[in-house]
Amino acid sequence: MNDILRNTPDLVELDKKFLFHPFTALAEHEKNGPTVIVKGKGVRLEDNHGNRYIDGMAGLWCVNVGYGRPEIAEVLREQAMTLPYFHSFSSWGTDTPVLLAEKVISNAPAGMSKVFFGQSGSDANDTQVKLVWYYWNALGRPQKKKIIARNRGYHGVTIVSGSLTGMPSLHSGFDLPLPFVKHTTAPYRLWEAEPGMSDADFSAKLAADLEALILAEGPETIGAMIMEPVMGAGGVIVPPEGYYEAIQAVLRKYEILIIADEVISGFGRLGQWFGSPVVGLEPDLITVAKGITSAYVPLSGCIVSEKVWRTIVDGQAKFGPFGHGYTYSAHPLAAAAALANLEIIERDGLIGKAAEQGAYMHELLQKAFGDHPLVGDIRGKSLVAAVEFVANKNPMTRFDPSLKIAARIVRHARDRGIITRALPHADTISFSPPFIITRAEIEEMVAGTRAAVDAAMDDLVREGIWSR
Repeated sequence: MNDILRNTPDLVELDKKFLFHPFTALAEHEKNGPTVIVKGKGVRLEDNHGNRYIDGMAGLWCVNVGYGRPEIAEVLREQAMTLPYFHSFSSWGTDTPVLLAEKVISNAPAGMSKVFFGQSGSDANDTQVKLVWYYWNALGRPQKKKIIARNRGYHGVTIVSGSLTGMPSLHSGFDLPLPFVKHTTAPYRLWEAEPGMSDADFSAKLAADLEALILAEGPETIGAMIMEPVMGAGGVIVPPEGYYEAIQAVLRKYEILIIADEVISGFGRLGQWFGSPVVGLEPDLITVAKGITSAYVPLSGCIVSEKVWRTIVDGQAKFGPFGHGYTYSAHPLAAAAALANLEIIERDGLIGKAAEQGAYMHELLQKAFGDHPLVGDIRGKSLVAAVEFVANKNPMTRFDPSLKIAARIVRHARDRGIITRALPHADTISFSPPFIITRAEIEEMVAGTRAAVDAAMDDLVREGIWSR
């Protein structure tokens, strides 16, 4: 297959002519075209010109076991030859989703009962909203329809999940967010905390902001709040100590369900099977995707607590058989890939390695950027991190967004064989490498990124934007 791709006359021109790219500056893409990746092994990727890269983002926070795992490829082939597909409607089932559901629940936080499988984090969060509505309808409280999310939270891009996402760039042009979604303050210390605020004070402020929103909307109208344990695309934002304790006290006071979006943190990214216990989050529903298959095959899941499950089952008396599902729900091929992926994670101790290598990554990032004049923050947890750049530290001042500082750094990093990512609505770059990354590869990744930052700063000096 790679030989076919290499021998294609011009992949770039074919791409520009026929392929509609997500999250892309389309006018620029029509002129410049893509970087076409054709091969991956371990933590490294190769493009159609033979250039090699360390993938510091594991794709989009997801290829946790690394590229080119023969164990998963072999399982996919065997499953495709045995049973590539059958549906799960009307009490039909296939074997691999059953085994996967058992595996997921056995490692999930206490109180979880069932898994509803889909294809993406976006469709899973749509499903979660429908489950919340069904739950409150079954309890005779149909007015509890509003969902609270957080500014800068990322929960997907469908009409509902895109509304949950708290980023203006994902709303612009799409008539989003829908009116039943309300957003509260992000736990973003760099820009939301007042100078000198302790963690306890900042958590209290955030809880007060949430309660004020709930009271303004009417507690009787709010069904759930959705949160990532550690915010991913919104900036790798780690909430302050005591945050979830304070937030959950407010939510319980007003009988509001909690959805933990663990699309990034689930299956080891934060050093445990799930991220919620790491930060003290106690959800009623959990969304998973990405790491469940290490992205070898699309798969998502809604993990449902026993409390929610029993209410949904009892709702049949009022609403009849459960009327929601997808053609590809509980797909046997995806479930087989997930089982193989989770076996690798468990067999090779990759969750422990993620925590260990994550600590080393943070150590090196601090050494590389801790005293940099344009670095406002270095943050993260376990094997996920971010570096945020500012125009001035005293007082803390953002760069003009038109300068696209993070995007410049990402381009320079790519030229040095490092893939990082510019996160939206801030001059922030992120790291979320495969769990199998070695210390030497972390060193190469951080050193290459520091060189990219220095090159970007040289550009700013030449342009007269910044002086040393």
